[in-house]
Amino acid sequence: MRGPELSRRALLTLAAAGASAVAFAPAARAEKVLLVEVGGAPEAVAVNSVTGFAYLSDPSTGTIVVLDSRSGTVGDVIPVGGEPAGLAVDTVTNRVLVANPPAGTVLVLDGRTNDVVSVVPAGPGASSVDVDEQANRIYAASALTGTLAVIDGVGCRLLDLVPGPTRGLSSTAIDSGRKLAYCTSTATDSLEIFDIGAGRFTGGIPVGKSPTGVAVHSASGTVFVANSAIHHLSIVDTGERKEKATVLLRSESSALAVHEGSNTVYANGGPNGIARIDGRTSLLTGDLSLGVNPGAVAIDQRTRTVYVTDPLRGRVSLIRDF
Repeated sequence: MRGPELSRRALLTLAAAGASAVAFAPAARAEKVLLVEVGGAPEAVAVNSVTGFAYLSDPSTGTIVVLDSRSGTVGDVIPVGGEPAGLAVDTVTNRVLVANPPAGTVLVLDGRTNDVVSVVPAGPGASSVDVDEQANRIYAASALTGTLAVIDGVGCRLLDLVPGPTRGLSSTAIDSGRKLAYCTSTATDSLEIFDIGAGRFTGGIPVGKSPTGVAVHSASGTVFVANSAIHHLSIVDTGERKEKATVLLRSESSALAVHEGSNTVYANGGPNGIARIDGRTSLLTGDLSLGVNPGAVAIDQRTRTVYVTDPLRGRVSLIRDF
């Protein structure tokens, strides 16, 4: 169901170039915030920037909600069973990838028909998923065992189940160009690096307390990490293998997304809303209050629409021009 279309202005915010340097940021605003009621408790969100469809996982109902961003309406609800968690979209093949932790599987959905194409074993507790679109490989990290599943996206079969260096991996993000996968570990407060070519983990980088969300800016190779137990976001130089900067946020952050064209990061670390960070300067450039502590964050690379889930109220916000 389509919700009200609102005009919002955000609060005056703090910007940080590192954890100790604080300055006032310009006031931020969004031209439109469209609230879409989806029901249930939407957890993760992923967007196909080619088709304009967004997908939300709802572990409370065992479904995937398909959202048509062009009309701002729910287009379909796909029953998948279990407790679907992490999501990813392959824009090349138009497939949607769904992690199901209780079953230890990754479901592959056809984005055209919304049918379940395959169910692939991915190891116990597989909860986060991402895709290498260049190689058509799917990677699923387990928060339970710390393994990383490598899945053939063509044949939909498990190729390898690699033991991780820690007992749990919270989230994963793929840098296709550099053939690297990054996994956050709340157990060790680190960002673990997986060399795709070598098929093994090659070391970890200390970041903030309880790192959860992770995203990569493909052009620069910079990695951004949302730390869920401290008020800052980590910016990692993967070439130097070190945390090069931290950005002070108004609250803890667990999810984030990067707009590739502008190198802008959106994280759920604002005052009851989201924060906007310039990935080039490592500066907080604005907060947008949504009146609720948001859940997952995703972005349409084509339209730059930001998607933010609200699990408590069963809705998602589509934020334009923020």
